[in-house]
Amino acid sequence: MQAAMDRLTAFLERRSKLMIALWIGLLIAAVPFAAKQTENLTAGGFSVPGSGSAAVDEALAGFEGAQRESLAVVVARRDGASTADVRAQIDRVDEIAAEMPHVELSDRAEAVAKRDAAKSPIAIASLDVSGSQDQSADLAVDLREELGVGDGPAKDGTQTYLVGQQALWAGMQDLSKEDLEAAEATGFPIVLIILLAVFGSLAAAALPLALGLASVMVTGAAIYFLSQSMDMSVFTTNVASMVGIGVAVDYSLFILARYREEIRAGATPEEGRRTAMRTSGVAVVFSGLTVMISLAGLFLVDSTTIRSMALGAIIVVAVSILAAVTFLPAVMRAMGRRAYMRGRPAMVVALIGRNLRWRRRRRGSTDPEAQRAAFWQRWTDRVTARPGVAAAASAAVLLVLAIPALSLVFGDGALRQFPEGNETRVGAELAAKELGPGASGPTHIVATFDDGTASDGRNRGALARWRDDVARDPEVAQVGRPQPSGDGRSVLLTVAPKSDSESAEARAMMDRLRADPGSIAEVADVQVGGATAAVEDFKDLVAGSMWKIALFVLAFSYLVLFVLLRSVLLPLKAVVMNMLTVAAAYGVLVAIFQYGWLDGFLGFESLGYINTITPPFLLAIVFGLSMDYEVFLLSRIRERYDATGDTKTAVAQGLAKSAATISSAALIMVAVFAVFAGTGVPSIKEIGVGLAVAIFLDATLVRLVLVPATMELMGKWNWWLPKPIARVLPEANFEASGAA
Repeated sequence: MQAAMDRLTAFLERRSKLMIALWIGLLIAAVPFAAKQTENLTAGGFSVPGSGSAAVDEALAGFEGAQRESLAVVVARRDGASTADVRAQIDRVDEIAAEMPHVELSDRAEAVAKRDAAKSPIAIASLDVSGSQDQSADLAVDLREELGVGDGPAKDGTQTYLVGQQALWAGMQDLSKEDLEAAEATGFPIVLIILLAVFGSLAAAALPLALGLASVMVTGAAIYFLSQSMDMSVFTTNVASMVGIGVAVDYSLFILARYREEIRAGATPEEGRRTAMRTSGVAVVFSGLTVMISLAGLFLVDSTTIRSMALGAIIVVAVSILAAVTFLPAVMRAMGRRAYMRGRPAMVVALIGRNLRWRRRRRGSTDPEAQRAAFWQRWTDRVTARPGVAAAASAAVLLVLAIPALSLVFGDGALRQFPEGNETRVGAELAAKELGPGASGPTHIVATFDDGTASDGRNRGALARWRDDVARDPEVAQVGRPQPSGDGRSVLLTVAPKSDSESAEARAMMDRLRADPGSIAEVADVQVGGATAAVEDFKDLVAGSMWKIALFVLAFSYLVLFVLLRSVLLPLKAVVMNMLTVAAAYGVLVAIFQYGWLDGFLGFESLGYINTITPPFLLAIVFGLSMDYEVFLLSRIRERYDATGDTKTAVAQGLAKSAATISSAALIMVAVFAVFAGTGVPSIKEIGVGLAVAIFLDATLVRLVLVPATMELMGKWNWWLPKPIARVLPEANFEASGAA
């Protein structure tokens, strides 16, 4: 692989201008498509194939007039508006619905809404919706746009809201767009400040930032084109941007830092670029592929939402790798001295600092490299002097943080993710006052008779008793009349809960109906679906798939490090440490978002659960990103061990060479993820907080304490590899900088 990197570097040395031109052309072409990447993203994608809710969703097609989803338009009269103004808005709703597929405003619903406009400040126009769940989700997005929901009061003084379960997810899409723009506007300046502190040069600091922006833009264009041919979740752009900014900046930072290190060691610029590419460049490719494969573990979950989010993250990592090993070296060559020289302000600050250190300590070396090496030697000496204590103390901290994870509760929903006063939440609350909380998300129950039809005498009696059984549930507000299917073999019962469909009460009601469908079970097969059931089925799908994701990620991580480090026990230790990091991050999430220990401080009230998509994404992304630091640190340590034969010396020298770069990279990651932790959508906020906590713990307790302490305890066993395996296992020393 190093030979291939040498050939790539030689090509870039000859054709650097061509490579820069190709990337600039790609970016220019990508910008207009990246700007509209969210246009075709779906707010749906949560249906679970083979589940009870999916079976009911399919069965509803056999019932004339049955609606899978409930959507309605709420027109609120403001001060100064008249009844005529409200009725004019209802006419406008009718015109818009007539031009859109899968929806219409019936004459009866229009008449009811206009009658209510005369006697109430709120008029509700209930829409007739057809099509699948995902089609209803996309319909809600289009209706919001056409109705101008969220654009403020209309000129006539009325306020229009779209309500219903899919309207909530459509509103979530708009909120996600706003959060993404705010996060990127805040994140890039923060990253630039950190890079300026690391490199001391605006030109050098701008390079990783430019690669981060380029990766996000190209990925945005890719998401736009993919969304034309497949369903892509609205959350895909948030995850791709969150991961892309951090990963692209990190990868370019690793290569650029190694290049500057080689220049300081006396290499020519050409030699520095070649060495940086055949060492850190190879490690970037290796680490990036590891992240991609870890994310691929999410494809084990049969969910459009999770798979599309994983795909977006995989694409942005792939683009980041490509940019780091092609665009970055070409720009480094074009920039010349500006890529590795510190700026004048930084040089002045460094000179002042050196003089102050010289005055405080006249003896000893003032060379920064020597001082850094001495610092990490002293650090390693302290940790390895009592390795058992250091390892036990740091592991204890992680275990204590992980304790709340034992009570982790999965949950989902859109309504409570909106901040107070958001127009989507306000509309839902207004509709709930008029129609009841459960009207927007009814539960559908389909009974298919084992023998005969709904008109048979025995079955008619069973239907009557069944309706009474369901109505007796304490959380049932209303039960519709049993509706037979076209062939008479099935019957639909529509149930409105007393609470909204995302509430704990509605979930408990749905569980009771599934556990005991009533007397109808004697003569029919019963399936329970609807909004509440769909959310619960999605939660059960993800929770039941966690073991598969964990097994995939653990096994692959072990195999990658096994080949890289040529050791049986070091990869096992690394996997255990990564699991401790993930468990600690889960514990912090539960304490903040489930227990509500920091309610108010983060600008929201806890939901009492962790959003279903958070744990699997956190597991895959943290394992992938931790592998980056594992590769860069342990491969350096392995290199020094091969040269010295002493574990303690190898750890100290490996830390001295890589710790500063790893710490800077981790700081950037934490800063980027912390920005997303400040967004308004709890599901994205959770991923941001979880990743920030995990990367911080990984770069501090794990890399600086657990790694040297456990390696000292293991001694020669660190590098144990049975001889038969050693003979066939390929060499993979990615940080060696031997001759080309």
